[in-house]
Amino acid sequence: MQRRALVAAAAAALVAGPGQAQEAFPTRPLRFIVPFAPGGPTDIVARILAPRMAAILGQPVVVENRAGAGGVIGVDLVAKASPDGYTFGIGSAGALAISPSLGRGTPYDPLTDLAPITLGVLVPEPLVVPAASPYRTVADLIADARRRPRALNFGSTGNGSMPHLAAAQLLAATGVDIVHIPYNSGAQLATAILRNEVQLGFADLPVLLPHIESGAMRALAVGTPERLPWLPDVPTFIEAGLPEVDASNWHGLFASARTPPGPLALLRRAAISALQDGEVRELLLRQGAIPGGNPPEEFGAFLASELRKWAAVIRRFQITPD
Repeated sequence: MQRRALVAAAAAALVAGPGQAQEAFPTRPLRFIVPFAPGGPTDIVARILAPRMAAILGQPVVVENRAGAGGVIGVDLVAKASPDGYTFGIGSAGALAISPSLGRGTPYDPLTDLAPITLGVLVPEPLVVPAASPYRTVADLIADARRRPRALNFGSTGNGSMPHLAAAQLLAATGVDIVHIPYNSGAQLATAILRNEVQLGFADLPVLLPHIESGAMRALAVGTPERLPWLPDVPTFIEAGLPEVDASNWHGLFASARTPPGPLALLRRAAISALQDGEVRELLLRQGAIPGGNPPEEFGAFLASELRKWAAVIRRFQITPD
């Protein structure tokens, strides 16, 4: 199966300078902040990475769940942590690239208060319809939506969520008018699609994949640059003539921007090396996630582009949080 990498792996580990290399770090356990409850997708990624990072750093890496405000509380904790390198975190696209433009914003600026480490995983967002839907292609769906404005509903996991913004991209690219129905979770959204309460929706691949594989849902397109190994027969939006729809969820590692260069370089080296580990990559792929491991400069540029992209969508549709 032909698939070019969606995220660039680091070709070489970052190396600290001579003076930094002499600093004793780490000499005690590190805190790995997950800004969501245990058992969720971000938590799963962190717990896959933590043991491998611990082995590389020579100290325990303790996953600590600090949930609240859609991930904002945990991210802010890392931003304001003691700048010694012993606290770092992993955040979702929502907390790092979407929430800053929603409502009151966030108590941190992702570009100035956080130091990028690396992209952890990219999580595709397929567009799906119920199995009984008459739509076989995105073109079928759009043609019907144009004939019948506001006759169709799309579901999401809440106002300002990635599924909401992905659908907003589709509406912006095609000019169709489809009614938004927000739900409280991916599970509720999946149930609504299965019951045809909503006629279409985007969601994280791990939420939808079991239903697609069972034949209960049909995937029409994916917003990634190339087709996915899990869904080789499903075209991309680029192939469907809608390159503007490029939504994917993601989880990225970061530290406080005040972290000293030496510890920060070692954290980056450990995270990138862990993500290049074959066993780690296999475990992440089993979760329906594309492993990352790109250089911090590339992840920082990606974060900046995501902030701009979602801010524009939020402004266009005047989206406010729940």
